Amino acid sequence: MVKTERRHKAHGLPVEIESVVRAAESKKAEHIVVLDLRKAAGFTDYFVICSAANARQIRAIADAVIDARAAAGARPAHVEGYDRSEWVLIDYFDFVVHVFTPETRLFYGLERLWGSAELVELPDGEAHR
Repeated sequence: MVKTERRHKAHGLPVEIESVVRAAESKKAEHIVVLDLRKAAGFTDYFVICSAANARQIRAIADAVIDARAAAGARPAHVEGYDRSEWVLIDYFDFVVHVFTPETRLFYGLERLWGSAELVELPDGEAHR
C-alpha cells in the first residue's frame, strides 16, 4: 500500500460494492481492498481487489460475485481471465472487480498504480485476513 493513501469509511459505499465484498468473503478471499477512483479515473468509480490461493478459489470467488450481482438483476459488461484464473477481471462499468493470485497481484500492483485513489476502510472482519 502507498503511505499517502487517503481512507474513508465503508458505510458510504454503494450496496453493489458491499454485496461484492460479502460475496468475495464468502469464498475466503484474502486482502480485500476497495479503491474509490471517482476523483482519479474517468472510466469507473471503484476497484474491488482481492486475492485467492489458487485458480479454483479464484473461479469460486468470481462465480460468487457474478451470482450475487445476478441476484440483484445485474450482469457484468465483461469478464476476462476466467479460463487462466491468475487474474479474473469482472467489469460492471461503475466498478471493476479484480481477483488475483498473490503473485500476479504483486506483479501488477494495482494499489500502487492507482496510488492517488482513496482506499476505503472496510469494517472489522472484512478486507484483510
